[in-house]
Amino acid sequence: MGKLLFERKKFYPLQDVDEPVLYRDMFPYSEIPRIMFDQEAPEMSPPDEIWITDTTFRDGQQARPPYTSKQIVDLFKLFHRLGGPNGVIRQSEFFLYSKKDKEAVEKCLELGYAYPEITGWIRANREDLKIVKEMGLKETGILTSASDYHIFLKLKKTRRQIMNDYLAIIDEAISLGIRPRCHFEDITRADIFGFCVPFAIELMKRYRQSGIPIKIRMCDTLGFGLAYPNAILPRSVPKLVTALTKEAGVPSQYLEWHGHNDFHHVHSNAVSAWLYGCSAVNTSMLGLGERTGNPPMEAAIIEYIALKGDDDSIDTTVISEIAEFFKKDIGFEIPDNLPFVGQEFNSTSAGIHADGLEKNEEIYNIFDTAAILNRPPSIVITDKSGVAGIAHWVNSHLNLEPRSRIDKRHPGIAKIYDWVMNQYEQGRVTAVSNQEILEQAVINLPEYFDIDIDYIHEAARQLLSDTIHTLVGLDDMLSMDRVKQEALIEKAIQDNPFIQLAVIANKEGKKHTDIFIRSGRISADDEKKLDMDYSKRAWFIIPNENGHTHITSVFTSRITGLLGVTVSAPIVKNNEPVGVLRLDCKFEDLMKASRQIINIEY
Repeated sequence: MGKLLFERKKFYPLQDVDEPVLYRDMFPYSEIPRIMFDQEAPEMSPPDEIWITDTTFRDGQQARPPYTSKQIVDLFKLFHRLGGPNGVIRQSEFFLYSKKDKEAVEKCLELGYAYPEITGWIRANREDLKIVKEMGLKETGILTSASDYHIFLKLKKTRRQIMNDYLAIIDEAISLGIRPRCHFEDITRADIFGFCVPFAIELMKRYRQSGIPIKIRMCDTLGFGLAYPNAILPRSVPKLVTALTKEAGVPSQYLEWHGHNDFHHVHSNAVSAWLYGCSAVNTSMLGLGERTGNPPMEAAIIEYIALKGDDDSIDTTVISEIAEFFKKDIGFEIPDNLPFVGQEFNSTSAGIHADGLEKNEEIYNIFDTAAILNRPPSIVITDKSGVAGIAHWVNSHLNLEPRSRIDKRHPGIAKIYDWVMNQYEQGRVTAVSNQEILEQAVINLPEYFDIDIDYIHEAARQLLSDTIHTLVGLDDMLSMDRVKQEALIEKAIQDNPFIQLAVIANKEGKKHTDIFIRSGRISADDEKKLDMDYSKRAWFIIPNENGHTHITSVFTSRITGLLGVTVSAPIVKNNEPVGVLRLDCKFEDLMKASRQIINIEY
């Protein structure tokens, strides 16, 4: 390793101080913490193998309302797919206290996955350890706070007392055959050679004696960690990792980093831990975690591939599936500009950038986001987009081949640009929606949307025919029981992404169920603005009278604001119509389907 980083001693005895060491020169509290340096810096020493662990269901649930058991299981399945067959996402930790927590663990265990392995998290007491044993888990995290802020000010004990307490529970875990993972809480404010290294040495003695691996998780509880090798302890991540691997003898594979983002260092600190000898980086999806959050799983996945130079059979497109799951199934609003997962992370509204994208997307796109994340680059239309931005939006939306792309000088593009600029001249301050641009494109570029209405109807029939006919024949639908029918509607929308709206009218044409859109039921306030009597609407009258499926002309929905068509079918029981089911389909999906039907080449 070259020059020794630390003065090596034969022993690192516990320093049982009378007063807490709070590093007031570094952490004055009434001022911003100081970043201090010295002349010593460890050399990078990456382990032979690195991997990712997950805390979405533990720390991640301390940042938001708890997930349901089903949401946990569904996310766990997605993490399994994302980590790939080689288990790049190696473990996932769970709370074990509530009935819901235990149910989620049991259902995830039933899946039988090798990866991620399910582990627990407990406080350092025997009662919690019993829960781990009862759940049949092979490993659990144990809270072993390391700084004097916690030992003296929170736990009101001495270092000797607290170490003895910790070692007693570690011995108990070993006796039960459970792998302990000691969470060195608040390590970036701890006395590294006075407490952490001596404690780690004692843990390694027990590992060698028992043969049961004992892991250490370095918890940067308040985000004080720094990726700078020359920063001084306890804040330097490179020096922390080096102290535990070189001085305490902790094998890299038993060392894990858990960070927080209080000072915007969360991802760089995690990568630094990898580079200096820590095998595992603990992450949560979207970086969700207590206060400012943890290292984002999606960022760690991309960094892993970049460092290894090999995707290790990781399916990166699952990142986009998970983001969509958070948005649609959990109802979590992901910031539009959040890297890799935000709706507009690879979007631009600048005309000069759009012009570059139109010529060659590699000029302004970070990598092939369409192939790697199933997210092609896009344009957000504002008054800064220019004709180039509008042309790129239309070309991308129509998925035109390079030889057939619409030039930014096309008169129709100019008309759309004039419409956009007029919007902002009248005081608009928001971006123009995709639906608005689509409508303007239909109006001003009719030659590109010149598809006979018969083909639109056929596309709608192909997309929705099987779905709507299956639904209207189900017993729960025929029962006209509102609760049962609404359950069917919700599942149909979930299973069929082209359905934008669904509602059922009774045989008199009155609204029978709530109106559902992709985000759920529309609000009571929105309903008040609508006519709930459908008895004079064509979508109700025609199937109700002739018993056949009906497809409307293209229209803009007052409810969703989307351009589309309605497909409706009668609900018939004992040869008598008892209601009508309405499903709305988005015009964009119909355009794509209709091109396939008539094999149009642009």
